[in-house]
Amino acid sequence: MDRHTLLLFAGIGSLLLLASIVGFVLKWRTGVGPNPVIDNLNARIKAWWLMVAVIGFAFLLGQTAVILLFYGVSFYALREFITLVPTRSSDYPALVAAFYFVLPMQYLLIAIDWYGMFSIFVPVYVFLLLPILASLGGDSARFLERTSKVQWGLMLAVFCISFVPALLTLDIPGFEGRHLLLIAYLVVVVQLSDVLQYVCGKLFGKRKIAPNLSPSKTVEGFVGGIALASLAGASLWWITPFNPWQAGLVALLINLLGFFGGLVMSAIKRDRGVKDWGHMIEGHGGMLDRLDSVCFAAPIFFHVVRYWWVP
Repeated sequence: MDRHTLLLFAGIGSLLLLASIVGFVLKWRTGVGPNPVIDNLNARIKAWWLMVAVIGFAFLLGQTAVILLFYGVSFYALREFITLVPTRSSDYPALVAAFYFVLPMQYLLIAIDWYGMFSIFVPVYVFLLLPILASLGGDSARFLERTSKVQWGLMLAVFCISFVPALLTLDIPGFEGRHLLLIAYLVVVVQLSDVLQYVCGKLFGKRKIAPNLSPSKTVEGFVGGIALASLAGASLWWITPFNPWQAGLVALLINLLGFFGGLVMSAIKRDRGVKDWGHMIEGHGGMLDRLDSVCFAAPIFFHVVRYWWVP
């Protein structure tokens, strides 16, 4: 890790330490009995400590470790997605290909920096391959629906998430050896936007944006969270190849994408009749509950940086 990365993690650690102290004081003031709100807050803080530690350890080990980390993230995210959608025995060839061919191949293409292939592998070649494999079972019942579910599971859990470590492949003049900071910037800004939207919604929220999809999302929370997170993104320009106003615009873009990504993923959960994608992370639900906004922001962030900052 370089000095900027260490400073960033020191800042994140300081914020988490402050949050832990606040959580401890709130719990102490309410007594030993259970308090759902405060207990959930402390569970979330503990989960954030764990997630930051895992990411920090991967950063310490280097680029290969980061790629392997997100490979594991995609695997669990894909498993959560597929678990919620009904499958039939005739879908097994497509599912086996998804987990044991498409997933590792996508990350291998990123590891060898083959942009021309990893940028189209899933949405072109794999989207053509999966219906072929599904058709071999001879089962036409709800064929289009079943095929599209597997395709979109791969699109969200594998293709979109893989663009986070794909940031390591960008050759940005004057930014050599600091690509891990681009990953940190993307994840920190988008996740901070989620937190600030929640806080602003709780404090000032009155008008709901999409009550049937995500009852907790309000106009006030959306505006306040996006604005504050975009300002935070602008203040983090020093860890990016952007200047302050560019960092602010990029942060605004990925925060908007993150919001709409969360809305889409909420619609899928409501369609399946569940509140969370899973229970892997205490206080946070499943892997996709933490990465729903990153899924939509990562590919656009990658291509914006590649188009404007890579010669």
